[in-house]
This record gives sequence, C-alpha cells and structure tokens, in this order.
Amino acid sequence: MNESKSVLAPSYFFCGIGGSGMLPLAQIVKGLGAEVGGSDRSRDQGRTSEKFDWLESHGFQLFPQDGSGLHSGEQVLVASAAIEDTVPEIARAKALGCPRVTRAELLSRLFNAAPVSLAIGGTSGKSTTTAMLGWIIECAGRKPTIMNGAVMKNFTGPANPFASAAVGKGGVFVSEVDESDGSIALYNPTVAVLLNVSLDHKSMEELRQLFGDFLRRAQTAVVNLDDDDAEFLAEKCKSVISFAIDNPRATFGIEPGTIVESEDETDALLVDRRTDTGHSLRLPMPGRHNLENALAAIAAAVAAGVNVHDAAMALASFKGLARRFDVIGTSENGVTVIDDFGHNPEKARATLRTLKSQEGRVIAFFQPHGYGPLKQMGRELAQTFAQELGPDDITIMCAPVYFGGTVDRSVGSERIVELINDAGGNAEYHETREECGDRIAELAKSGDRVAVMGARDDTLTVFAQGLLKRV
Repeated sequence: MNESKSVLAPSYFFCGIGGSGMLPLAQIVKGLGAEVGGSDRSRDQGRTSEKFDWLESHGFQLFPQDGSGLHSGEQVLVASAAIEDTVPEIARAKALGCPRVTRAELLSRLFNAAPVSLAIGGTSGKSTTTAMLGWIIECAGRKPTIMNGAVMKNFTGPANPFASAAVGKGGVFVSEVDESDGSIALYNPTVAVLLNVSLDHKSMEELRQLFGDFLRRAQTAVVNLDDDDAEFLAEKCKSVISFAIDNPRATFGIEPGTIVESEDETDALLVDRRTDTGHSLRLPMPGRHNLENALAAIAAAVAAGVNVHDAAMALASFKGLARRFDVIGTSENGVTVIDDFGHNPEKARATLRTLKSQEGRVIAFFQPHGYGPLKQMGRELAQTFAQELGPDDITIMCAPVYFGGTVDRSVGSERIVELINDAGGNAEYHETREECGDRIAELAKSGDRVAVMGARDDTLTVFAQGLLKRV
C-alpha cells in the first residue's frame, strides 16, 4: 500500500473517532504509519467505554471534545461537513490553520491511490458484501486493505475486537462507498459493484444519477441483473460482469431448484455462464439477500483476477458481521435474540423475510436512526413491517435516536406505528427503549425470535444482550 501511504499527512485528528465510519478509517490511517488522535461525544458521555479503552491501549491519542487535542497547524482535522463551526475542535482547527477533510475525502484519496480498488455501492448489503469480498481476496493471499462500516468477524481477535477495517500489504483496496451523502462521486474504482437501487436517503432520480456515474467511472462494472434499475444502468457501461439469482442472462447465477436453506446455512449451485460450469456454494448464514451478496462478492473477485472456484470456496468459512442478523443467543426457555442493522425499508425487508422463512413468532423491535430518515422513508418503512410480518407477529418501536441539534422532529415513531396498524399490521409505540424492553420481556415466550433493529447506536447490541438475559 505504498501508493496510499504517499497521499498521507504525518498527523490526523478524528472528530467522532468512535463512529462506524470514522473508526475503521482511523485504523487504516494509523496502520499506514500516520499519528492519529481523536475525540468523541460518546466517550465524553461515558458510552461504549470498552471501545475507547481499546483505542487508547493501541496508541490512539484520545481527548475530550473541547479542542484540547489540536495543538499544531500540521494536524489534519477529519470531521463531518455537517459539524457546526461552534464545535470546539472546529473553532480550534480554524485558529491553528489546520487543513480539514471529510471522512469520504480522506478515504477516497487512499482508495484512489491503490493499484487495484474495488468499491461496493448500493442501498443495502454493502457492508456484508464488502466483508465477503475482502475475505475472498484475503484467502487468495493478496492481503487487501478493507474499509467497512461494520465489525468483520473473520478479522476479529483478542488483539482487535473492533475489526471494521483491515490494513493490507498487497495493493488491493476494498471499500464500501456511500450514496446517502453523495460522496460516492469521489471514488474512481477499478471494479465498481452495484447491489441494488432503492429508496433510502435520496430520491430515486438522484440515486440513478449517482450510481450510473459510479459504474461508468470504473474499468469493470459488477451489476445485479435482478434489480431493474441496476440492470438499466449497466447498459451504459463499457465492461460488465453481472450476477443474479433469477435473471438467466447474468454472468453468475444460481441453478434453479438448488437453493437449500436452514436456520444457519444456505447451500446452492453457483453457475458460471461464461463456461457453463457449476460450483458448490455453501454460506454459513441464512437469507436470500446473503446469497445475492455472495454472488456480488464472487463476481467482483473474479473481476479482480480471483478464480471463481476459489472465491466460492472462501465463502464457506465466512463468519459474517456484527449486527448483521447476528444471533446473540437463545434463552433457556427457547427465545432467540437477534441483533441487526436493518434500518431502511430494503434492509428491514431482507431481515424480516429471513425471520419469516423459519418457524416461530417474530417480535421486531425497531429504533429509528433519526427523525430525518423517518420523514424521508417512514411510509415505506411502515409498509415493510405491515407486509412482511404476520398477524401473530408484533413490531415495537421507541423514539428515534436523537443526540441533540436542530433537526425537524415533526415526524416521530408514533406516526409510523399508526401507519403500520392502518395497513393491517400489529405495532406498539413505547417512548423509551427501557419501556420497550419491559414490553418485550412481558410478551416473549418459547419459540419466539426477538429482532433488535436499528443503526447509528452502538448500545443497541448491549440492549439485545440485556434482552436475552431478561427473556
């Protein structure tokens, strides 16, 4: 990764270093040799202390969010563009004359400097596909650098329980890229993967433009032909490798009738239509969406020069991600608790369909990840819960995540619960997460699956672990 090293400054300060996007980037920057410091509001508030203890023990210099960590104009401040100038770090950086970059600007510089760069885009499935692809490249002996938004279990260990990144040595950079803030436009990948196009933070028109430009900038576009918008965008690309479960025109597909799914595994026959050959594919996880993600990862790996058989074999040892249909455990009286990142309609639908493919009632706890997203996609979220869950299942919602600020709070969880019930679903609103926990403990009985769903809040895993003890 010498090319990426060459674009680094000597010292960086991350504002919000514990965040799911900042933490892995900070790990990569430090792994490439730069000095890294940071601050985080969660640390100041005493939340997720084990994460910050680990960071400090591994040489990351942490400070209160009061500007005290910035002491030289040579430091580069890494901060969200949305952070107000009144935040002490921003004011201090201005006074010192520190250069300022966003997370995406810094990541894209490192990514674009790599000899081989693989970017994973789409509305849902990015983190899982990134981890799958990273693991395939790792198993091929090519030591990739990987930037992910979730902890990758294949790369965790006692030395690094927060492995949402890997620092490689082989000149291959694998990263998920974000369309929600438009920053996907900064990346110029060797291989661009498009998983799907569906409503999330932007309108469909904006998404089609962003994803279309993304694919056309790449040397090779890897596209899901089961997604109508993705298939349309692929038509304008110079070099395409496609994948699909159902569309028979895809380069890589699944032989009809070969999918066998259990509670913790999916088996299928992968078809390489370039040579009309079949390859056994075994995934140690359930869900059609994960099979789709696996096809995407295999297709992207092939585009980067990995043998298709080797790519499929590597996924048999894929361990998954924290908070992606992550089974916390099953209580003594038979209640299973699952921790999941599902937070937009597409992700929530994938999780709920996987749950409903198995026996047992579903209790879906959902914590919205902000008031803005509820206003943008609340109606579609409500339809998802009403359509995917049955009459015996129940959705329980608390108030959205809110860490302060001037956001419009006119649309809250109460409205979404109303919409679910109006559409024939079964939903309840309880304002606090603690009240929701009490209600779930009261409702849960043997054979139930409790899904804890939501994003942008590390304490949801702690909540799920607490629920397992209670039920």
